[in-house]
Amino acid sequence: MELANRVQTLTPSSTLAITAKAKELKQAGHDVIGLGAGEPDYNTPEHILEAASKAMYDGFTKYTPAGGTVELKQAIQSKMKKDQDLDYDLDQIIVTIGAKHALYTLFQVLLNKGDEVIVPAPYWVSYPEQIKLAEGKPVFVDAQEENEFKLTPEQLENTITEKTRAVIINSPSNPTGVMYEKEELEALGEVCLKHNILIVSDEIYEKLTYTTTEHVSVAELSPALKEQTIIINGVSKSHSMTGWRIGYAVGNKQIIKAMSNLASHSTSNPTSIAQVAAEAAYSGSQEPVKVMREAFSERLENLYEWLVAIPGIECVKPKGAFYLFPNVKKAVEMNGFDTVDEWVTALLEEEKVALVPGSGFGAPNNVRLSYAISLEQLEEAANRIKRFVENHQ
Repeated sequence: MELANRVQTLTPSSTLAITAKAKELKQAGHDVIGLGAGEPDYNTPEHILEAASKAMYDGFTKYTPAGGTVELKQAIQSKMKKDQDLDYDLDQIIVTIGAKHALYTLFQVLLNKGDEVIVPAPYWVSYPEQIKLAEGKPVFVDAQEENEFKLTPEQLENTITEKTRAVIINSPSNPTGVMYEKEELEALGEVCLKHNILIVSDEIYEKLTYTTTEHVSVAELSPALKEQTIIINGVSKSHSMTGWRIGYAVGNKQIIKAMSNLASHSTSNPTSIAQVAAEAAYSGSQEPVKVMREAFSERLENLYEWLVAIPGIECVKPKGAFYLFPNVKKAVEMNGFDTVDEWVTALLEEEKVALVPGSGFGAPNNVRLSYAISLEQLEEAANRIKRFVENHQ
């Protein structure tokens, strides 16, 4: 049976592929260290678990509005005001089944066939696939490593065409961990306002930053930029709730209403119990977030130093998320491999360390390492990578 054209061009997630291979080796009894995971290694905080348990026993197990409960929307509303001094009405907020679903739904209601979305590379693997599923065209812009993988206003200006509908800004970034400064966002925002381009601001890692510079949303820079921006966020990374699948989008009422209408005919509502849990995440203690952030910061400092000490490996030091995105081109050539993908495969087979090749992120000279595992495992992984590189010299 022939499949629909819209799915025949989809490429599998490189993250999931390497994770599956690592799992296969683990099941075969090998001591595999997986650095591919895109989720914190902490359990969901206790007060969130208790709120979810109470909701179940209180019978909160029925349908909710497709766009989310009023209570969770109010918690998001309060969070936006507290963190970024942004005011949003409840009809400017939609709760979704994870931030990924928010992005997917946004592109479905925003794009017509042939519409273009500017995607800075390196990029999160699902951006281009979601755009293509909406019959749009991802237009990649190579954000240079020497500029910390950040899109410049000049690059943005030169890429815009009459078909451009939006640009994605992911800060802090997956896979690079880099974060845009206020002045950089202002300059990009000016270009978007000039050309009436929607800004899709993916801020899922906003709470996981490791610098004295605070995270800034482009939406908080001016009323005009607020109106021009759809913020995508959620509790998955910040509160270690990846499996609960609660994300959200905030912004233009017309867009949010269209997203809610689409959700009502596709997924219905996000899980009722998970919504209560997310409400507790925002309304309860934020101490677990702080503890997790401090642990990630310590891991980053150590893993970064261990990696850049390995011959042939160079790395832009990240300021957020929980990934390193080193350039391993010199190591690959020195080790006698033709591609990074081959090097990554050999590393997994010989030293049982699973990295994600950068080809899936639009950066074929790089690899992504997640430091969402213990410091002891990270040190062992770094030692194995070093041994692999030295053994192949």
